[in-house]
Amino acid sequence: MAQSSQGNAAELLQEYTRLFETMMTACFTPGNESAASKNAKAQEHACVDVEKLLQTQLNYLNKQSQLWQAVSQAMLDEQKTAEPVVVEAPDDRRFSDSEWQENPFYSFIKQSYLLNSNLLCETLDSMRFEEPAQREQLKFFTRQYINALSPTNTLLGNPEVYRKTLDSQGQNLQSGFQNLLRDWQQSPQQGLKITQTDESVFKVGENLATTPGKVVYQNEIMQLIQYEPATEKVFSRPILITPPYINKFYVLDLDEKKSLVRWLVNQGFTVFMISWVNPDARLAHKNFGDYVMQGPVEALNVVRSITRVEKTHLIGYCVGGTLASIAAALLKEQGRDCLASLTLLTTLLDFSKPGEVGHYLSEASWPLLREQVQAQGYMDGRTLAMGFSLLRENQLFWPYFINNYLKGEEPQPFDILYWNSDSTHIPAANYVEYIESTYLKNLLREPGAFSVNGAPIDLGVIDVPVYFLATQTDHIVLWDAAYRSSQLISAPSRFVLAGSGHLAGVINPENSGKYGFWTNAGKPETAAEWFEGAEQKQDSWWPDWFAWARAESGRLVNAREVGNKPGFPALEDAPGNYVRRRI
Repeated sequence: MAQSSQGNAAELLQEYTRLFETMMTACFTPGNESAASKNAKAQEHACVDVEKLLQTQLNYLNKQSQLWQAVSQAMLDEQKTAEPVVVEAPDDRRFSDSEWQENPFYSFIKQSYLLNSNLLCETLDSMRFEEPAQREQLKFFTRQYINALSPTNTLLGNPEVYRKTLDSQGQNLQSGFQNLLRDWQQSPQQGLKITQTDESVFKVGENLATTPGKVVYQNEIMQLIQYEPATEKVFSRPILITPPYINKFYVLDLDEKKSLVRWLVNQGFTVFMISWVNPDARLAHKNFGDYVMQGPVEALNVVRSITRVEKTHLIGYCVGGTLASIAAALLKEQGRDCLASLTLLTTLLDFSKPGEVGHYLSEASWPLLREQVQAQGYMDGRTLAMGFSLLRENQLFWPYFINNYLKGEEPQPFDILYWNSDSTHIPAANYVEYIESTYLKNLLREPGAFSVNGAPIDLGVIDVPVYFLATQTDHIVLWDAAYRSSQLISAPSRFVLAGSGHLAGVINPENSGKYGFWTNAGKPETAAEWFEGAEQKQDSWWPDWFAWARAESGRLVNAREVGNKPGFPALEDAPGNYVRRRI
């Protein structure tokens, strides 16, 4: 019986190792161009500071000698608790288990890994590149390589996993293998979609996206939701929210406590929400301009017809903010004065500093990626989700890899991670036009360089009040890049910096006691100067926005019934069927 168990365990480990190697190949060859290939191309345009490189090598050899001496002493019980030669960063949680400090074997593994990691990073520091972007891209992929090779990601190199394997007689590996097979079957061709939360706990329309409302309009790419009023009187001017189409809208309508939509309704606003379709190859021809015209532009026409009010507050989040800005400029050029204000949440307009997202795109890799997307008819949302997770790999990728596949555990329920896993495809034409016009060519910062249906776009013509919100630790839209984007619009504006990141900084309910924000009435040239003169305030930015928007919200009128306007009957209850289409 024992021999049979050992044989099964060996076969299981062999198969697991094979799948792991396959997964690693897929994860770290974006666009079929390997990290090593990128490194080699970057090095062709680099020169080396020989003196600095030699010093790096000497320091490394010296540290290795010290490490071997310390480990030898510990093994001989001459010094059980030798001072470490190298220590991890204070915020590195990978080595929190006591064995990494107390066990000489694991201490040696950890310190060897850290020394070799430092050697790679310091060797890179000794190289000079023609363009700073080359250095940053190489640093990014070097970091990915280093973190992928961490001993914590392995069976024998992780003391927690090793103990669990012994205690459970390998049951964790069997469970982990089943978890890996499940995720692999649900993954795109390029990469691995790791389950990050217990998805069985959540259901859209039941415990997510529960603010009452009706779908009052739809076209090929979006449904328009009008929410039921929560007050007897409402402001005459309504709100239209344009969420990002690379995710689903209900991040703005999670549970009752965290729902921005519900909060806005409770403040006395008539709120409309665009819910983007989850497209397949049949919508491959829908381009970025189509999303502008059939998204916020068409929705604004419907909102005006339903409310009989000329001006609407337009709110855009992330790429939804980019769409909203283009729509605002287009409508102004057409002579339509239909906006009361424009609010841009963590939005890029100037893509000269795109952050780490830009590392995935290069002149070498883009043509092949474009060809693959066009052949498939859409950009697979699961691939995008994995890419975003790898921007914070030691928080959003490897911990789940370890827990799910090595420990064989099931993840805990978490609503934001469920939303994050509920991916949305992007039509091929949209994805190609968006990437080329923004990340690669940065056309929006030049008046008239980008056009929608032949109409040139100039963001400088926007003349309604604009509220810019950035978040301090955003790794998708860097806050100083958002500040630079705000300078493209000359209209009266308010720039606010919230605490936390791309999601938590925006979804920060009033009186939550979590994150404050900074304001500065001045408009200095740089983000650093703005922050130096900014005033920090406690609590959420939501009441600050309300105080800003109230002046442009019109008088109070009787609350509007939903779904009773001629031509715009209630098609179905919110959140609608578009948002329920899962990959």
